[in-house]
Order: sequence, then C-alpha cells, then structure tokens
Amino acid sequence: MRIRQYVYLALTSSKLSASQIGQRIGLEPDEVGVLGSRRADPPRPPRHTWKLVCREPGLRVDEQIGQLLVRLRPHRDAIAEFARELRRDDPNHGGGRFFVVRNFDHEDGEEELLSPPDAEFQKLPGQHQLLGFDLDAELMAFLVEAQADLDVDEYG
Repeated sequence: MRIRQYVYLALTSSKLSASQIGQRIGLEPDEVGVLGSRRADPPRPPRHTWKLVCREPGLRVDEQIGQLLVRLRPHRDAIAEFARELRRDDPNHGGGRFFVVRNFDHEDGEEELLSPPDAEFQKLPGQHQLLGFDLDAELMAFLVEAQADLDVDEYG
C-alpha cells in the first residue's frame, strides 16, 4: 500500500481574505483558498481559507502535527483568539479547523518499508510505518482554546 498524507490548520471566513487573516495574526499562510474561485454562483468554495500546512514525507501524522505546532507556537494565542472571533462573526463559514488528510493506495504515496533481515525487531508486512497516529495534549488544548474542529479525511 502506498500512503500519502498531510496535515494543516485552516482559518476560514466568507468576509476576510486569507491575506487579511494572515495580517491579523502575523503569520503568512503556506496555502490559500479564495471564495468563489471554482464557481461563482453559488460560490465554491464558500469561504476564504488561510492554511498552515505540513506535507513532509516519511513522517507519521503525529510527527507532521508536531512540526506544525512548532511553527504555530509563537502565534498560538493570536490564532486561537482570532479563530474564536471568526466563528462568532461568521458562524456558517468562519473559524478554525485542523485537517488530517490521508490517501491510501495513492500513486505518489510512500511504499511500506519492510525490516531488513538483520533488524532487531522484524516488522510484518501489512504494518505500514505511516499507519497509526496519536493526538497529543498540546494539539487538543489548542483546538479547544480556538474552538476549532478536527477533520480527518481518509481516501482509498
């Protein structure tokens, strides 16, 4: 099985652009989404999106989250406060959401690494090194403080 996965934090609004969101919290996005960029009526996507992303290959989801949290820490309070404000002011389209996206059997995904014969512990086939992850207390506390959702998407 080939796995491709990444994580990202998204702040969204139907009123403020990704640029305005970044200016407000003092952190430029890695990626943006623009309201109505795919279809004007009805607008799709229905919101502007500011994204902080980790697509580092070879890392489990929890390791990718850890890398994102390192980048987020200096701006944590501003992001959490602004995410709550976005949700309050734009309840249908505003707020924060943390995404975990996993694609199983993706053509560009990472192959399972099998243990070499001389390894101390033998890994059995079917136990892909990227399977499984945990959500640590730091992430959970941030999500609660920011009133942010957790969205885990898995495709096969």
